Amino acid sequence: MLHKNEEYEGLVEGLGTDGEGIIKTEGTTTFVPFCLTGERVRFKVLKVKGNIAYGKLIEVLTPSYARVKPVCPVFGKCGGCDLQHMSYAEQLEFKKESVKTALNKIGGIYAAVNDTVPSDLRYGYRNKLALPAGADDGGNIRTGFYARHSHRIVATDSCAIQSPWSEEVISIANKFAKTNSGRHMRHLVVREIDGKFIFALVADKNVSLDGLAALLEKRFEKFTLLLNINPSDTNVIFGEEWRICRGEGFFEGEAEGIKFKAGANTFIQVNDGVREKLYKRVLAEVGDGVAIDLYSGGGLLTAMLAKKCGAAYGIEIVKEASRCADELKEANGLSGKMHNICGSVEGNIDKVFEMTAGQKRVIVCDPPRKGMERSVVKAIARSGADKVVLISCNPATLARDLGILCGTLTEKDGALVKADCPASDYKIDSVTPFDMFPQTKWCETLVVLSCESKKHKEKSTC
Repeated sequence: MLHKNEEYEGLVEGLGTDGEGIIKTEGTTTFVPFCLTGERVRFKVLKVKGNIAYGKLIEVLTPSYARVKPVCPVFGKCGGCDLQHMSYAEQLEFKKESVKTALNKIGGIYAAVNDTVPSDLRYGYRNKLALPAGADDGGNIRTGFYARHSHRIVATDSCAIQSPWSEEVISIANKFAKTNSGRHMRHLVVREIDGKFIFALVADKNVSLDGLAALLEKRFEKFTLLLNINPSDTNVIFGEEWRICRGEGFFEGEAEGIKFKAGANTFIQVNDGVREKLYKRVLAEVGDGVAIDLYSGGGLLTAMLAKKCGAAYGIEIVKEASRCADELKEANGLSGKMHNICGSVEGNIDKVFEMTAGQKRVIVCDPPRKGMERSVVKAIARSGADKVVLISCNPATLARDLGILCGTLTEKDGALVKADCPASDYKIDSVTPFDMFPQTKWCETLVVLSCESKKHKEKSTC
């Protein structure tokens, strides 16, 4: 048995879902971050619970062929990246195996997983920056990024996975933090759209942003600046109250021939290059008929679907995003083809299914990391749609939702359990990870399912 605060040596036998090394020694399985399979390492035990322990890497005694030198000086302290010590080819394989393992263990699904689609940019790919601010030991406000599993800020002047402009933004934010208004800063959120910038400063009270605007004007030509007031002490970045301090609060962009408008809180994939690859693959899976886009965000994909299919319905609960989708519809001449519904998916999905009954339908879902509500998955399962296309950034919740949809998971006393005899109208055609988030454990996964005919239903496997 291992003991807390003691150091041990061991062989890394594999990797966990977070990319941490799995070491089995003295009857205990220890999870140690920043290790690679096949390495012999020395580690310190931080926590022991039964035959499970959690440790800290002290030294790599025998490095793996896949080990590389991290680019970022605060890698291992900042919680933003998990895999900078791993070669990019190995990262792609890790993400493929992570999806496969989640489907097997959580969803009871045994499906082939395609190779991970790589990102053309391995660093500097993010079009969005969320920069937290907090007091250091001396009481001064400092920006940086959260440490792993905490809200402690790790101060840094740059971020390797952010676009190059982020370094100047961090410098400006730290200068503003020294002013009276800056002392109330909680976050600075930035989004780039075709070389134009949306800055949203989150503060705990109403403050003047004139000083921040002046700093930004020295570096950024095309930008809009908003103040968001969020006095609550929660993990949610934005509050309900918004004020536009400079510009119009939105900017227009274009993707795949669709003009769109986005604000600070509009969902857009953070990696433009991989988003383009992903959406092209989605559009290749749809044809004539009607598309139903669940969790549709600012309507970019809904518009693409409307243009390709002839008609599309988008359901989105965020008011700002739904408003952007309505403006996008008008800007692209899609009135009569694109229908946006502002509200929860679970509260509107049955209504949309009724409106489209009898038509050839494809359902496209891109839910948040927590996955879909169980009622939504059940509604999809009984919809009879010809095809279902799922996009997920979380293999665990994807596996759960797919398990319900494919019938490999069933409810028992309110809990999900493996089904003895899986039955479903849907079978999986393909599973493809996309590396939307290089250097992190996360990936975006595209799953395509088709509806089987009644006569083949009993032979269905998922």
